[in-house]
This record gives sequence, C-alpha cells and structure tokens, in this order.
Amino acid sequence: MLRAILRFFGGIFTLIVTGMLFVALIAGGVIWMYSRDLPDHEDLARYTPKTISRVYNVDGSIIDEFALERRLFVPAEDVPDLVKQAFISAEDKNFYEHKGYDLMGIASAAFDAAQGGRLRGASTITQQVMKNFLLSSDRSIERKMKEIILAARVEQALDKEKILELYLNEIFLGQNSYGVAAAAQTYFNKNLTDLEPHEAAYLAALPKAPSNYHPVREKQEATNRRNYVLREMYQNGYLDRDSYESEREMPLRSVQNGDFDSFRNALPPRDYFTDEIRRQLSGDFGTDEFLGGGLAIRATVDPELQIEATASLRKALEDYDRSRGRWRGSGKTVPTETLGDETLWRAALSDVNIARDIELEGQWYPAVVLKVAEQSLTLGAETVEGSISVPREDIKWIQGNFFDNFEPGDVVHVRQMTKDGEFLRWTLRQEPEVQGAFVAMDVHTGRVLAMQGGFSYQSSELNRATQATRQPGSSFKPFVYAAALDSGYTPATIVVDAPIEINTPQGVWRPKNASNKFYGPTPLRTGIERSRNLMTIRLAQEIGMDTVARYAEDFGVYDHLGRYLANALGSQETTLYKMVSAYSMFANGGERLEPTLVDRVQDRWGSTVYRQDRRICPDCEYAALEPGMSPRIISQRKQAIDAVTAYQLTSMMRGVVERGTAARTVGAAGLGVPVAGKTGTTNDAKDVWFIGFTSNIAAGCYIGYDQPRSLGRGASGGGMCGPVFSRFMKEAIAKYGGGPFEVPPGGFFVKIDRFSGARLPDDAEGDYVVAEYFREGEDPIFGLAAAIDGGFVMGSNVPMFSRGEGDDESRTVTTSTGKKVEIAPKASFGSLSSGGLY
Repeated sequence: MLRAILRFFGGIFTLIVTGMLFVALIAGGVIWMYSRDLPDHEDLARYTPKTISRVYNVDGSIIDEFALERRLFVPAEDVPDLVKQAFISAEDKNFYEHKGYDLMGIASAAFDAAQGGRLRGASTITQQVMKNFLLSSDRSIERKMKEIILAARVEQALDKEKILELYLNEIFLGQNSYGVAAAAQTYFNKNLTDLEPHEAAYLAALPKAPSNYHPVREKQEATNRRNYVLREMYQNGYLDRDSYESEREMPLRSVQNGDFDSFRNALPPRDYFTDEIRRQLSGDFGTDEFLGGGLAIRATVDPELQIEATASLRKALEDYDRSRGRWRGSGKTVPTETLGDETLWRAALSDVNIARDIELEGQWYPAVVLKVAEQSLTLGAETVEGSISVPREDIKWIQGNFFDNFEPGDVVHVRQMTKDGEFLRWTLRQEPEVQGAFVAMDVHTGRVLAMQGGFSYQSSELNRATQATRQPGSSFKPFVYAAALDSGYTPATIVVDAPIEINTPQGVWRPKNASNKFYGPTPLRTGIERSRNLMTIRLAQEIGMDTVARYAEDFGVYDHLGRYLANALGSQETTLYKMVSAYSMFANGGERLEPTLVDRVQDRWGSTVYRQDRRICPDCEYAALEPGMSPRIISQRKQAIDAVTAYQLTSMMRGVVERGTAARTVGAAGLGVPVAGKTGTTNDAKDVWFIGFTSNIAAGCYIGYDQPRSLGRGASGGGMCGPVFSRFMKEAIAKYGGGPFEVPPGGFFVKIDRFSGARLPDDAEGDYVVAEYFREGEDPIFGLAAAIDGGFVMGSNVPMFSRGEGDDESRTVTTSTGKKVEIAPKASFGSLSSGGLY
C-alpha cells in the first residue's frame, strides 16, 4: 500500500517536473524565437531626441523656432517630483518595483479580456519606451513579447530615472507637443516647476489618447480623466486628502480655452529673415538636423533696423499702389448670413486666411464689411469691440464710391488714423499688388542687418530679396566700369556718347540713353553719374564682354554671365541679395566677403558648429591693453578688386548721389555722411533699383510686379527706391555712424573738368571741378586724346564736351550708318532717369 502511494506521488512529481521542464523549454524557445533580430537596446543610452531649433537676435531674444516635433528636452533631475508622480500614477504605479514588465498587470488585463472587457495593453512605462523608441505600434503578440524582452534587458542596462527621462521627453501629448516640458508650455504656458497638481494630472491623462482629451472640444472627458489621475495620485500617497479634493474641483483651464496667453504671443510673427535662415541652414546642415537638432542660432538681424527696413519698403509699395487709384480688395469674403450675429461673423473672420502681420503707421486689422451706405462703410474689425465706421472722405483716392467697390461680407484691412498720437478715425487699407525687396548689410563683415522680401510674409512667403531674379538694369553698370578701371582706364577717360547700331540674329539693335539724346565724348565719371547706356556699351565692347563677365562672376553677381553686349546694361537677371553683397565690396576697399544671416550656430550641447566671423584678434587674449590702444583685428579675406579701383568707383558713385540720377531723393535727403550708390531702371520701368552705401553699411531696394510689367511713365530707381534707401539710412547712420570713405595708399589726386576730362590747376574751384584719384605710376591722358569709341564709328557733327545736359539748341548729326539723328547737347534734369535696357 505504501509503495503504491509512493508510486502515485512519485508519478505526480515526475509529471510536474516534466511539465515544468516542458514549459521551460517552450518559454525558452519563445524567448529565443522573439529575441532574434531585436533592436540594440543600448542605443537608448545614446538617446538624442528631436528638439526645437531656436533663432535668437543680437540681444538674445527668441525670434523664431523650428521643429517637426516640438520638444524641449529636460533631464530627469530637472523634472519636478509632482510631474513624475502624476505620470507614474496614470501609467505605471509599480514603476519603481517591477523589472520592466508587470506580471500582475498582465494577468489583470488578461482576466478583464476573458470576462469580455476591453482588450488593454497593460504596458509598463519601460515597455512604452521600447515601443516608442525601438518597436512599432501594431497590436500583436509578437510585438508584445519583444517589448517584454527588451524591457527586461533595458532595466538591467539603465536605472529607473534614465528610463523615466526617456519616457517623459519622448511621449506625444497632442498639439504637436512631444515631452512634458513642451506640453506644459503648449497647454498652460508654464514651466514644469510652475505646474499645479491638477495641471500635472491633465498632462498625465494625455498619453492614452491626446485627441480624446482636448481641453476645449472634449472638456468633460478630459476633466474626468484628469480627476482619475488625481485619484490615483491620492491612492498612491502622492497627495493628501485635502489637496486631492481641492484639486479635483479646479476648473480645466488652458491656453486653448483662452485662459492663458499662448507662448507664441511672445514670439514675433515669422518673417522673411528667419525663413531665409531656415532655407539656408536646411541646405547646410540638412532638414532633419535643422528641424530636430536643437540648434541655437544667433541671427545677424538688428531688430531696430529690421523694423525700419520693413516700414520703409511698405510705405513705398503702398504709396505707389494708392497712386494707381484702384480698389482691388482682398478677394476674401465671409458668408453674409453671419453678418447679423457678431459671434458668428467674428468666428468666420478668424478663419479667413489673410495677412495679420502688417504694421504700417499702425497695426492693420482684418475687418468684414457689415453695411454699405452712401457716406460711410460699417465694418467689424478683428480684436476691436463692436463695429467701426469709415467715412466717404477716406476713399477719395479710389475711383468710384462705396457701392461701386464694396459689398457686405467683403474682408478688408483697416487701421487707426492718428495725429500726434490722438485717434482721428478708421481708414481702409489695401495690400499692394506691386512688390519689392530690401537688404542691408555690414560692408566689413557681410552680416545682414535687415531683409524684407515683400510687403507681407503671411501674404506671400516668396523672399524677393533672395529668390526673385530680376534684371538689375543700370545698377549693374559699376561692374563694367570696375573692369575698365582695372584694365588701364581712368575716371577721366573719354568715351563717345553717340548712336550705335549692332547687327544681331534678331535684327539691328539700336541702344539708347534714357533721355533719348546723345552727348558726345564724355568722361567715365559723367557716364556713370548720368547712367549713359551708349557709353557703357562702347566701354564693354572696348574691354570685351569676357572681362566684364569675369568681374561680375568674381563679385558673385552671377554664376555665369552671358557674353552679350546687352548684359552690360543689366539685362541678365540676378537677386538683390547678390547685388548688395557685391556693392559692399566697393565700400570696404575691394575686400571679398560672403553675406551671412547667422553669426553663430551651436548644437544641442553648446558646441559651436558654425561661426561667421573668421577674423583673427591676436590682442583679445590679453586681459588688458595699454591706454588708448584698441585690439588688432586681422582680416584674412582676399581682395575682390584693387583697393584703388574700389575707391575710384566709390568716388564716381558719390557723384550719382550728389548730382546724378539719385540727387533728388538720396542726395537731397540730408543723411549727413558721404553716400555712394547707383540707380537702375529696366526697359519700360518693369524693375526699378537703388543700391547705395556709406562707409559702414550697404543697402539696396528693388520694386516691381511679380509678373513683370511696366510700373508706368515716370517710374525710376531714383524716384521709387531712393526714398526707401534714404528713410532707412537715416536710422542706420544714427545707430552705426559713418564717415569719409578711406583713401587707399598707392595713388594721387588731380583736379579735372568733369564735363571734358581736361586737367585743371590744383586751385581750380567750381561745380565742374572734381578731384579724381589716379594710381601711382600711371600717366593719365586727359581730354580728347583719351577718347575711346569701342570700335563703333562715330558719326559726323557729334558735339564735343557739352557743358552739362541742358543746352537749349539741338542739332542733327550723321551716324556711322549715314542715318540722321537729332542730338541735344544738354538735357533738362527732369528728362533724366536711371538709364537701363534700351
């Protein structure tokens, strides 16, 4: 009997041991099977999450940020215990006890499923980290097994705080917020340390399904889930009863509900400057690194000058648009059935895609037309209580009356009209159809101080300063003259200003001056001051378009300039950004520079990965210098052109401002320091330019339609872009100063007659006298003996050395082909423009 009992229990023991061995073999097989080809969990120790790249201005203020996943990385030690406790209570209350997986949780989930309940994952925080970092999100037994295996391994490799750090920084919490720090800012505009328990609990409620717990659309569900987390925190001992009961009674307040200001309100609207930084650095570093590398970017922009550049360009564009006298409207409307209910029309207006970044003599507000009457227009404006009224006198500049131009439901812009700070009335505003761009940079470093790529970034993101290629017209001529000066010509060299006929495959090309007149043999200086096209063509023919093209390419104006004479007049397209950069090299004595929007870029660890200023400061290592001494700054930049040539051109372009095509707008602006520059106007005035510089700053403007067409009779670079430059430069000079252009060594001054090129005595005075700078060792030839005609035969009877451009007599001459042409020895100032493509 005893033996039988022993055999029975022995058999039971054998069966149990065998079963256990069988289960162990199965478990080992399963583990072996799912352990194959697992991701390397050690990669988590090298975790570098995608984080926000931020752009700072010169005073350290954040002006923009870029991210695919908006994340602010926070080390575990900097995450408040309250936040950790909220997430642990919501997601994994046994986090600090288990080894990566929670067998009790898995059993509970399996029991609930067996009872017909909802299938739930029962994943620990460690398992969620595995899923988020190393595995997919599909629901399968295979993924769950791999998740458990990896979780167990990670628990052996990393401590709990590191695992929690990974989780709290990676988790998606809605509204493009990744990680708890970004979510706290998004929902409450708070730092983690400033969160209240009910706010931390709301964030901890979100990982389950952020879209299901939106603080406005799903407010009740969100509140219930938040209160569940608070209860778990209380039951886990993280909150006392009084705190729990008071916190669960708190209303769910959020940025989305309007209870807090959005953090975005502290950022200025995105503009052309920061978007161009994005475009350039995405090319340099790669889009993924720029949008996820956590870069700290120090921009070169000067906030004060950027405001002035934007306002100055906008004023010119709006002034031109209003001079056309036509109301086009925005083309946007709201449903007329909403106009009777303020709540409805305000909601409809807020959904309209219209520019909200315009500030010109005050903020421009989107508004909807509520009622049209004979003598007034009633509107509702965004952020302005009630309704507003615009009187009939406000549209005197428009053709027609209110009924001709407006209908209820039209969306427009309005702004307050003020005088001496006192409100007068509301006024209608219209975004101009014409566009333009403006760029200003430091001539010594290439740092771009201001850039405006159009009237409104929100209206059009095309950056016309860097992306729009336009014909520069006569603003290109200085590069032709630079090539000539480096080829042995001088400012006193005489070039024949007379009719030219050139056979081309398209027929005979007869270039003209802007005044449609010819002035005979004329010194180079007067040719550039008066923007003489025929002189430029003859000069380009004389030195060769290969030489002109090489200079233009060396200056970075073009990658490749076609070897056609028409290109000497700026017929090939380029960008304003390249042109201003090239003019900066005239201003700095001919030193080559690269324009830049960024001073420095640092990676997420603070290491500098790009620095713009590569100049050497050998004295900066000393703690102090002797009194009166300043540190030496050594530039290693190469020369783009000879320093004497750069000064000669600068001197000649000063003449453009003082008595040439920019005299009325730039020269008469009273800037107080020497200014040089050049106007440009293309055929039919489709593009107008002015680019100029002081000893410190170069700036340029162009204005034209995006689909090129004439700006109308009388449009010119001096007349339209000159005032933009002058308004900006007044502020720039007030801040950065300016002074005489530095005279380089290696030359000497000689006074000449600027009309004839003849040498004058050293004591000569008068408006016809100019002191020209010649190279040492150069034996300049003065007067007619220095004349060149570019190989084009000059017709008979061409006048010699006319005094100015205002002689009353006109005369008829014979061209090289025998054609009779009327020549005015002197043109009135009003007949002059900036030259261009003819």
